[in-house]
Amino acid sequence: MNIKESKKKWLSFALVGALAASSISVSAINKVEAKEKNPKTEQAKNVIMLVMDGSSDNVSTIARWYKGESLALDSILTGAVRTYSAESAITDSAPAATALATGNKSNSGYIGVLPSLVTTPGVEAVAKEDAFKPVANVLEGAKLQGKATGIISTSEIQHATPAGFSSHVTSRKNYDDIAEQQVYQNIDVVLGGGYQSLKETRKDGEDLLKVIEEKGYDYVSNRNELLSSTSEKLWGSFAPSALAYDFDRQILKSDEPTIAEMTEKAIDTLSKDKDGFFLMVEGSKIDWAAHANDPIGMLSDFLAFDDAVAEALEFAEKDGETLVIALTDHGNSGITIGNVNTDSTYDTTPVSAYIDPLKEAKMTVEGALSLLKKDKSNLVEVAESYGLTNITDQELEALKKSENLGKTLVQLLSTRANIGFTTGGHTGDDVFLYSYGPANPTGLVENTDLAHLMARSMGFSLGDLTNELFVNATVEFEKLGYTTKIDVADEKNPVFVAEDKNTIITIPENKNIIYVQNKQSKNTKTHVVNSVAVYNDKQFFISKEMLKLSK
Repeated sequence: MNIKESKKKWLSFALVGALAASSISVSAINKVEAKEKNPKTEQAKNVIMLVMDGSSDNVSTIARWYKGESLALDSILTGAVRTYSAESAITDSAPAATALATGNKSNSGYIGVLPSLVTTPGVEAVAKEDAFKPVANVLEGAKLQGKATGIISTSEIQHATPAGFSSHVTSRKNYDDIAEQQVYQNIDVVLGGGYQSLKETRKDGEDLLKVIEEKGYDYVSNRNELLSSTSEKLWGSFAPSALAYDFDRQILKSDEPTIAEMTEKAIDTLSKDKDGFFLMVEGSKIDWAAHANDPIGMLSDFLAFDDAVAEALEFAEKDGETLVIALTDHGNSGITIGNVNTDSTYDTTPVSAYIDPLKEAKMTVEGALSLLKKDKSNLVEVAESYGLTNITDQELEALKKSENLGKTLVQLLSTRANIGFTTGGHTGDDVFLYSYGPANPTGLVENTDLAHLMARSMGFSLGDLTNELFVNATVEFEKLGYTTKIDVADEKNPVFVAEDKNTIITIPENKNIIYVQNKQSKNTKTHVVNSVAVYNDKQFFISKEMLKLSK
């Protein structure tokens, strides 16, 4: 970005901030911006969304001091994002992902479905009959536009954020359904952890690894296999659950790829599609470290995420047709530069007092604890790997007496580094918005606005798409004269069944398949469509494409 463009964006940011502080509402600001910039005229061939889960704006400040130079993110700071959910000022990752992917506020734990409870001022109520209804996401829209699609995560790929861009479930804990929908969504590139949910821990008996192979993916399980693959369909599972923190990966899990390597590989693969692509990248474990109040874990994966942003920007700058959006889905931990140690010395405490203690750490608290022997005979070594060098007698005694060693380690290091935390949970603060490229958002925006902006930039409406992908199967088939039922004899594999005098229609949940059997000939036709059927434990939702194929 050149200096002229940078000044323009900062002026826009300052103007919107001033307006937001006055009596003009956010919605009024958005209307003014819409008049000045017609979103229909700015199309993006490619869209890359990068989410640093559970980060906070202070993390970027600490990371910049730690690194000693500017971040890739710094050059594309364009505004701020409001993150609240339908029921709280502080969101969970599931409704946050739902907002970013579908343009709808939702409830804690809900993935890609409408809320059943709305208590937040300004959020539109949902009709009782629409509670838990699936709503289309930007990845599904991009796919139907003919674009290649991809998701990346450093946690399980079934975790809340990647799930929000690829599935529809009423509970983020339902990894079985999330994984199955992801496989049958026919996403071109899927990279992350969570291979145990593809076969090992499944309760429905389905071997999704076999399905992945049948669908023509190159299934890779380590860094070398990923980097050497030439396939246009890639499924990478590099850990049974989450990948290691970046600091720990270098020592303990060097066969796992970095998030930057996964991002570069995904872009190289997806950009071969002449129609363009959509890619979602999540740096997941900043959030996990924040929950643990571990500044090293937060720094580790924030800096690794920033490297992934650099990869996205390098491509976008050369390409000229790529929209890049980066943000955190919500704050976490209330991390501060300064704590009770600096109550009276904050204005004279040098930068080194905050950063030097952090630079002593070679591993995150998770990585350091993985080295601990059962008899704890190497306790000092573990503490040193986490940055507690030259440990004092008082610190060592605290560790020996600790009932929660991880908690004590992070408290001791944070005390040394004058870092404060207000909570072990999420926070409700507005967060930085980073963007670059055609139709890039600026100013103060709602998280839901970003989904609609991405959809418009790729040439579709999320509302229209929902109407195409998710109609009530029972209602629509009964209009056509069928009798219907939801067969839950196998409760782990529910099936929708519609029957008339000539035909039996069978549609399994979570799949993009419809079976049409002729009663007279006993012949069954199998149709594969572009979207998955969703069962929310009350109703079955199918696409209009499925409905047409049944006639």
